[in-house]
Amino acid sequence: MNSARLRAYLLLTFTAVLWGLAGPIIKLTLGEISSFPFLVYRFGLSSVFALIYAFATHFRHIPRKFDLLLFVLAYAFLNSTVALGFLFEGLEKTTVLDMSLISMFGPLLISAAGVKFLNEKITKREKIGIAIAFIGTFFTVIEPIIISGDGFGKITGNLLILASLIVAAIVTVLDKKLLRDGVDPTFLANISFVVGFVTITPLAIAQTGFPALVESLRGLSLSGHLGVAYMAIISGTLAYSLWNMAQKTIEISEASLFAYLYPLFAAPLAVIWLGEKVTPVFLIGAAIVAVGVGVAEVKKRSYN
Repeated sequence: MNSARLRAYLLLTFTAVLWGLAGPIIKLTLGEISSFPFLVYRFGLSSVFALIYAFATHFRHIPRKFDLLLFVLAYAFLNSTVALGFLFEGLEKTTVLDMSLISMFGPLLISAAGVKFLNEKITKREKIGIAIAFIGTFFTVIEPIIISGDGFGKITGNLLILASLIVAAIVTVLDKKLLRDGVDPTFLANISFVVGFVTITPLAIAQTGFPALVESLRGLSLSGHLGVAYMAIISGTLAYSLWNMAQKTIEISEASLFAYLYPLFAAPLAVIWLGEKVTPVFLIGAAIVAVGVGVAEVKKRSYN
């Protein structure tokens, strides 16, 4: 294994830890502040660091070609306001355990996106694995109906989490294309948060009203502020920059495999820290997803 690939693996492993811890932290903080004000605060903090970075680098990483800049702005909007908007809104309505299990379908979606847009190869075995994993994900999404007969709020949350994964798969492809075009990885992370702040703030004001938005931020406890700071600085600016650096070296389908590490950190905290319950339907869905992932991914060890 060459040093560049090893470095990418180490960066992705560290990022997986940071993002694995993010789910429980988001859920805990959402107990004090709703999703849109949370994102305004988070993107606002990250934007401060983005502006410092821009001034320190004399704005030299901004693409000079107009069409490339438009591509970057589209990527930034999808990566921040759309993907994270779906994620935060979904997690406000569902559990970290469900989010963790549904997120295991994400790498398979990214593999499919790589085939569609980057001409990466996918085998019949992988297609079968993706189909099996989708069945397990579907089981998890409809779990509230099976358990309680209604659970409309939770099933809406699960669907929003799934939507965030679909957008994230598209974003990953855009990310790879932009990195190939020479766009700086740290700039990509920073511009996402600036665009996120500019676009999510009007939505938050429309949802809550400006006075209520300000009051929700003023009313946060110390732990709430620390939760937002973690998401902005650690899980945001730092983690996205490291992820983009690693993406330059290896294929997106391979990088996406590190997402399977997220539940190893999120699920135990969801049970111990948040008191969430593991249901029989959840275990069935987890088993089906695990089989699908195994069928799809074992092939890579056999043929590489």
